[in-house]
Amino acid sequence: MTLHLIRLPIRISALARWGGDRGWVQGKHGTFDEGRALHHLLSETFGKGIAQPFRLLVPPRANTGNLYAYSTNTAAVLRATAHAIALPEHLSVLDIGALEDKPMPTIWTTGQRLGFDLLARPVRRLNAAVSGFAKGAEVDAFLAYVLQHDPDSSDDHHERRREAVYLDWLAERLEGSAKLDRATAKMTGFRRRRVARGGAGPEGPEATLQGTFEVQNPELFAAMLARGVGRHRAYGYGMLLLRAPNRPSMDR
Repeated sequence: MTLHLIRLPIRISALARWGGDRGWVQGKHGTFDEGRALHHLLSETFGKGIAQPFRLLVPPRANTGNLYAYSTNTAAVLRATAHAIALPEHLSVLDIGALEDKPMPTIWTTGQRLGFDLLARPVRRLNAAVSGFAKGAEVDAFLAYVLQHDPDSSDDHHERRREAVYLDWLAERLEGSAKLDRATAKMTGFRRRRVARGGAGPEGPEATLQGTFEVQNPELFAAMLARGVGRHRAYGYGMLLLRAPNRPSMDR
């Protein structure tokens, strides 16, 4: 089955109004989780899981962004589905007429180098209760590292390790399907962000990771590309956008 990369223009202010009408601005911080809003919007327009994983890219100060997603459906099929089942307010947010797609390769090659851009929520579940966190709690992967390895060191020392910890987290999730080139990999953006989940507004990490990897197992790689990386993949995290690879170092 062919995987398609789709592009769908999104009207940002209309998305915020649509989410507000659903009551998805929560708590004293006025949290609006655009990932949650997009998850429901896409599910109600195309069907659950049809356009997933996805990533929203919005230029600075722009009111229109582009949503990219992987789907086994073509743009023509998605447009037909939307016109059949979407509500009018859905179509005020999504520019269905401008939706387009391209088929992704059906065959990948072992050793093939590919660049990537990934927006991730790097979290782990704790194996045991520690420092006030219950067993099974979902915490920042960096915090999990500090609690396990170096809880008494300074904050400055911790922050210098954040990028390395997140790249370790990514390498674990690529293992078997692709090998991360650590010489090219880096964290290009980081912030803590609140999300709206089940009446709560938990805060957690949001990191942009970029670099190059090598395909190790073509079948597993294709499956990972379609599935996404990490947790919260249904809410705008974990989509691997492929780019030109970085040039390998001379000592390889």
